Amino acid sequence: MVLIISLSSNAQQEDLREIFEKSYFTDSFGTVLPYRLLRPQYEQIPGKTFPVVLFLHGAGERGSDNEKQLTWIDKIFSKDEFLENFPCYIIIPQCGENYRWCETDWTLPSHKMPEEISKYLHAANELLDSIASTSKADKSRLYVTGMSMGGFGTWDLISRFPKKFAAAMPICGGADENMASRLTEIPIRTFHGDRDKAVKVIRSRNITAAIKKCGGKKIEYTEFPGQGHFIWNKVYSDNKNFEWLFSNVNK
Repeated sequence: MVLIISLSSNAQQEDLREIFEKSYFTDSFGTVLPYRLLRPQYEQIPGKTFPVVLFLHGAGERGSDNEKQLTWIDKIFSKDEFLENFPCYIIIPQCGENYRWCETDWTLPSHKMPEEISKYLHAANELLDSIASTSKADKSRLYVTGMSMGGFGTWDLISRFPKKFAAAMPICGGADENMASRLTEIPIRTFHGDRDKAVKVIRSRNITAAIKKCGGKKIEYTEFPGQGHFIWNKVYSDNKNFEWLFSNVNK
């Protein structure tokens, strides 16, 4: 009986993931980036364009199998309710083993943004540009979100390209506070658990304070009392966060 249930569960997961197209992208440096792509419902409607979301996974999903990066979010992004209410392109790349979206130690209380963008974040950014250049993409509505290591990647990307994104949603990540002056005009909604032992909660507290000190009024920070590191399902399961994300448009 246990074997039957296991097989049934695996089959359901495979069916669930079929809507995420499996592809590979080679960037201008020759880096091969595995990625999955969720296409919007109603994509074929003439003249209609759709937002583009870049999702950056956490450290546990690194590799080259083009599967693990779906671990936490496949059930959320494949829900009928999500597909109906938030038609969009979602790009889900996979960072290589032993690499990071932002090459820094995420256990530290602070870090300086590396001079060069990381190997796999560079590839992910070029992939985003490639998909955003298609006729069905709304170039005024490019978004980035990520969790844990992907939260660091989200902060890193918007710090390097603050005018590129209509909004960003980093979860339990960290940023270089010296970059705060670059982030005053981009809408950001960020989250952290106050009992996070993997990434210190002061990372989100401090960058939020730094942006506000520089005059930023578009930063929103939610801290979950009593919560540890694994808060992303709580964030991504709340439709209000995606309503907020997609409400922002670059002018």
